[in-house]
Amino acid sequence: MNGGPALEAIDVVAGYAPDLPILHGVSAHVEAGEVVSVIGPNGAGKSTLVKAIAGLVEVTSGAVRLHGRDITGRRAHRLAAEGVGFVPQSENVFATLTIHENLIMGGAPMPKSVAMERIREIYGMYPVLQERMHEKAGVLSGGQRQILAVARALLTKPRLMLLDEPTAGLSPTAAGELFDVVRGLSERGAAVLMVEQNAKAALRNSDRGYVLAEGRNRLDGLASVLLSDEEIGEIFLGQRRDAVGPGGVE
Repeated sequence: MNGGPALEAIDVVAGYAPDLPILHGVSAHVEAGEVVSVIGPNGAGKSTLVKAIAGLVEVTSGAVRLHGRDITGRRAHRLAAEGVGFVPQSENVFATLTIHENLIMGGAPMPKSVAMERIREIYGMYPVLQERMHEKAGVLSGGQRQILAVARALLTKPRLMLLDEPTAGLSPTAAGELFDVVRGLSERGAAVLMVEQNAKAALRNSDRGYVLAEGRNRLDGLASVLLSDEEIGEIFLGQRRDAVGPGGVE
């Protein structure tokens, strides 16, 4: 394994149409055992970045590397087999399957005995999933679906986890529990790249952060430094210093 960063995105240009890029040369890296947040205003390209890394959006220029290997443009299913987990913001569960069946699907690449042991561990992390294991995922609340989606991605113990708005729809308590799980994942050596609209909550639970605006890098640094920077909220997140914005971001 390469001794450099677990993930490197280098001068990535990407978008949903070749002649209409959303990202204009964005760079980021994540070390093993590190949680890194990507924040910025709506339309900044945050979700596009994680989708480009996950092989869901075409990268027209630049490169993406996983432990030093070029994975630019590699399909999502191949990345999953190499230890990359991705949790999208929406449509991230099988609504017609039960909670337990969703978890079994997540553990399909593993031997059955290993998968079942991991599912038992997941139930320990999220008792609500065990309590409702025989219910269809489609009847869950938005927050509960997000918990299930994250839990399913954790089954394979990915070395790199990509999270797109993981706390969307979660109560403050559930969001806090989710951040605890994310931090636990990093403590076991995984690299985590997390897109979050709730910037302050994300930075409080991250080691470093990147601020994107208009598809470009604007700021980056230690999460604690970004968190204390009053200019970030006013300039990059469109907030007044004396206001509290949506999602509890001050």
